[in-house]
Amino acid sequence: MASTSTSSTIYLQTNAQKLSFPSKPATKTSHTNLSFPYSLRFATKFVRVKSSSTAYNEVVDEEMDRIRRLQNGSDVRGVALEGEKGRIVDLTPPAVEAIAESFGEWVIDGLEMEQGQLVEKVRVSLGKDPRISGPNLSVAVFSGLGRAGCLVFDMGLATTPACFMSTILPPFSYDASIMMTASHLPYTRNGLKFFTKKGGLSSPEVEDICNRAARKYANRLAKVSTLLNVPPSRVDFMSSYAKHLRDIIKERVNHPLHYETPLQGFQIIVNAGNGSGGFFTWDVLDKLGADTFGSLYLNPDGMFPNHIPNPEDKTAMAVTRAAVLENSADLGIVFDTDVDRSGIVDKKGNPINGDKLIALISAIVLREHPGTTIVTDARTSMALTRFITNRGGHHCLYRVGYRNVIDKGVQLNNEGIETHLMMETSGHGALKENHFLDDGAYMVVKIIIDMVRMKLAGSDEGVGNIIKDLEEPSESIELRMNVISEPRYAKEKAVEAIETFREYVEEGRLEGWELDSCGDCWVSEGCLVDSNDASAAAVDAHMYRAKVSDEEHGQHGWVHIRQSIHNPNIAVNMQSTAPGCCRTMTRVLLDKFLIASGMDRILDTNQIDKYAKSGIVG
Repeated sequence: MASTSTSSTIYLQTNAQKLSFPSKPATKTSHTNLSFPYSLRFATKFVRVKSSSTAYNEVVDEEMDRIRRLQNGSDVRGVALEGEKGRIVDLTPPAVEAIAESFGEWVIDGLEMEQGQLVEKVRVSLGKDPRISGPNLSVAVFSGLGRAGCLVFDMGLATTPACFMSTILPPFSYDASIMMTASHLPYTRNGLKFFTKKGGLSSPEVEDICNRAARKYANRLAKVSTLLNVPPSRVDFMSSYAKHLRDIIKERVNHPLHYETPLQGFQIIVNAGNGSGGFFTWDVLDKLGADTFGSLYLNPDGMFPNHIPNPEDKTAMAVTRAAVLENSADLGIVFDTDVDRSGIVDKKGNPINGDKLIALISAIVLREHPGTTIVTDARTSMALTRFITNRGGHHCLYRVGYRNVIDKGVQLNNEGIETHLMMETSGHGALKENHFLDDGAYMVVKIIIDMVRMKLAGSDEGVGNIIKDLEEPSESIELRMNVISEPRYAKEKAVEAIETFREYVEEGRLEGWELDSCGDCWVSEGCLVDSNDASAAAVDAHMYRAKVSDEEHGQHGWVHIRQSIHNPNIAVNMQSTAPGCCRTMTRVLLDKFLIASGMDRILDTNQIDKYAKSGIVG
């Protein structure tokens, strides 16, 4: 096919921006006044460039693949700064600009389809965590949204849940929002999360946006960030969001003696991990009368110098536990960077995350909504299922991925199955009462309300007492197998390996292994889906869970194998109620599946082999 070319003249705006942040860090005595303002000045000039269209070639295909590979399930994530061994910077300002422009167009298209007419003045907000790449990439977001024809509102330092709430709470009520964050990942990474008034976008929707952006990026010869003629409007949404949380606590506690300060007499330690969660200390807890002395790492620092802001991180939980015990506090709180996840430490110093946090929230929700269904990912323990069912609840296991779990809950409610809690072991948890939003701060609010009610009822046991009868598995491990392939073929190879695993289990080649099921759900098409074939969402990563039995122990555990959407690898999770059985299951997986099927030729099985031989994860 002969190539054709056309040319035209277009005008792009280039920019030089100057960003300035507060030079003096916040202290405990002044943190109630923090708003993290910065000034943004623009120098604008116009550049005349030639644009051309030619037949796609391998170079263009690779450029487009770069953008598509930034999709991370329902988010966009990439490397924004140099410093990671073996990783190149791929989340560049031009890439972000193309993605933001495509999101803006996607929002406008959706509103016009919904309203049946052209729409004007579509309003989109942007929040960000404190990562040092944030200011530079924010300009690219503003530019991209401006190219799409959107009005842009800069929330500054914010949390992921607050970005969604900015589309709901008046007087803001934006049409859409973007949060710039890479959650608990290193400071070199960054990413984008997308919201409309209906909630977070699904994986297929983000895939559509990235496909649009890939075409823009590949065809745009002038890889410079353009800029709005008018700078984005600066808004203080976080103060309104914090008041929203305070009002919920005051109204639901309804303290008989001090309504305005229901947390008076409680000491609560917050570990924000130098992320965006410090506001919860000075703008929520302090104003409700709590003593927050001893709180940790409240000031935002995009280098995250103390530990990874992650409620699953052992260091984060350990330092919070130490602070709780040292100060005899009633509660410790650990937020991740963008505060869509949280974990806690009870007054006795017991860390509560993973299955324990799900059990705690489940107990609270089941008292409020007896008999409700609770959706979790398929890595939760058999003991958690018993904990939920013993309290009259129904436990629905679903595929790994917080968006999958939340979408499953939305689907069940739409089908008339009351489902009030959807929660993943990572700490992402959403409630029907809170717009199906995964909000770490809101989850903590639920726990704090219950803690105060317990005290008012005369109990000094603390919230940890609620889950005292939750059993723990004897063993629980996670192993990884890297896919031996070029990045563009890694997903295909991972799917091949996981589907081969399914065939081996179904054909009975792994004795005592059976594809797992849960109530009305069964395992097919790479995930736990409904038997009526109405999946809550398109398959974003293939995965299966097999329950494992033997003659000595009966059914004692499970193996969950899944394709990672973050990296080119396969994750293997195992749990067992019998000591030593995780190692036994690993040997079966290695010898009877990986080696027997030849999958060890496309997967790096070193970690599997090491654990099978020594029982050491490494």
